[in-house]
Amino acid sequence: MQQISLLPGEAFEELCGDKKIIQNKNLYRFTSDSILLSRFARAKYGDVVADFCSGSGIVGLHFLCLNGHISGVTLFEMQPSLSDMAARTIAFNGFENALAVCCRLQDIGREYDDKFSLVLCNPPYERGGLQNLTYEKAVCRKEITITLPEIVSAAYKKLKYGGRFALVNRADRLAEAIYLLKSHGLEPKRLQFVSGTPGGKPYLILIESTKGGKPGLELLPPAVNAAGA
Repeated sequence: MQQISLLPGEAFEELCGDKKIIQNKNLYRFTSDSILLSRFARAKYGDVVADFCSGSGIVGLHFLCLNGHISGVTLFEMQPSLSDMAARTIAFNGFENALAVCCRLQDIGREYDDKFSLVLCNPPYERGGLQNLTYEKAVCRKEITITLPEIVSAAYKKLKYGGRFALVNRADRLAEAIYLLKSHGLEPKRLQFVSGTPGGKPYLILIESTKGGKPGLELLPPAVNAAGA
């Protein structure tokens, strides 16, 4: 564990167990969607994992905490302020097999092509402009700097053959998500709907696809997330 300095507006919050994550009340803070995704994705021994649109690192680092048998996780985030928070969280917790990379997904280097066995992504999945949000928060929630087709394309390029792509998105974008995945060579294999109340209308989907996978989709029992209601 390394001593690190907190910036104005920052505080430590629980990640898992005795691990902490840095959050900033003035920037985008992680939501329950991220935890749902990190628990939905299944780890395999030795997985080399990427977290796309990682923000402060919640999905990838929580997944790492839950699955100590993976080889490591690389966090890709375009906003320097959020990527820096993730890097300091990594240092504070002594995560030797985690790395924060600050860049756009569209600009990830070729050295990462066909590298990962699992890509996780909690992307901006709302359409529209800034509205009443600051730019820093808006780009985390809305497709301003990247679109779902660009995210799916990046996942395909960076995954090994047989690698998996686990994604969370709005339920009303299910048809679009399945079309994009299949058209990019990522076969949907597992699907779970998330609602805010038992028997309620789903508001989220969790979907895992496989690069080069055979057709066949497992529909999981719906999940209930009261925090998202």
